[in-house]
Amino acid sequence: MKALIQRVQSASVDIAGERHGEIGAGILLLLGVEKTDTQSSADKLLQKILNYRIFADAEGRMNLNLQQRQGGLLIVSQFTLVADTAKGLRPGFSKGATPQQGEALYQYFVDQARAQHPDVATGRFGADMQVSLINDGPVTFLLEV
Repeated sequence: MKALIQRVQSASVDIAGERHGEIGAGILLLLGVEKTDTQSSADKLLQKILNYRIFADAEGRMNLNLQQRQGGLLIVSQFTLVADTAKGLRPGFSKGATPQQGEALYQYFVDQARAQHPDVATGRFGADMQVSLINDGPVTFLLEV
């Protein structure tokens, strides 16, 4: 699993012109699922995201995690994160999960996030989404498990 996380002041996702999910300050998470991913890898990645210290403390240092900051978490599926871009001028997706596996693990990840964090919003798996954000910093990290 790959997660591109961005510290945001706010973020939202629209589908077919309608707002589907939004958060205030927190993390926008773009989630990519690979063929070899399991529920165990989803659990590990979620724990890393919830506890990753990317928010400023009183001294301005990145010492607080999402739960300490009490921020929102907007989870958006993005299969292009798992693309193979090493060769050529067109991405390859042979490492990506099938749509069925990807959706199942995405939904599992969302369910686990909602069970462990009070402020979770989402996009919709497989939908054409328009994501808006105000990146805070900018602060962006690619996490893999």
